[in-house]
Amino acid sequence: MDLQRFGKQRAAGFTLLELLIALVILSVGLLGVAKLSLSTVQSNDSALMRSTATALTQQIIDDMRANQTQALAGAYNIIIGALPGAAPACVNVSCGSTSIVTYDLAEWKALLTSSLPAGDGSISVATELNPYTGSNETTATITVQWNDSVAMQSFGGAAGTKSLTVETLL
Repeated sequence: MDLQRFGKQRAAGFTLLELLIALVILSVGLLGVAKLSLSTVQSNDSALMRSTATALTQQIIDDMRANQTQALAGAYNIIIGALPGAAPACVNVSCGSTSIVTYDLAEWKALLTSSLPAGDGSISVATELNPYTGSNETTATITVQWNDSVAMQSFGGAAGTKSLTVETLL
């Protein structure tokens, strides 16, 4: 009878080894959850940068359509790395269309720099003959680039510059 009682007590509890194995399995699971959480945060950061780049691209397209005469003439053309010059005070003062171009480009480049890490952009306006309609069409190609190395490294990609290019009819 003592043997049966001893066997029941031994089977009812956990040994120290079983407890340590359970702790190791739990730790590995929690590390996996932490890595997944970190990847989610980095992915959300990358998505935020893409959304910001898209919004800034749409902003300069709207500015170009508001000043369409200058946009069609190619006044908004700018390359990556180029600075448009000092922005004239066109907020409370009436400006001419050429001053508005300088203001729009200066504000756009400043927003790119402040909103995106190593943010920069270029605009290229070109007029081409549409073979289907026989008429000239003016297209604007806007490229925004930024450094997305944090998210790229976390997903196994090469660190470096990401870019968004949008082409639209003016």
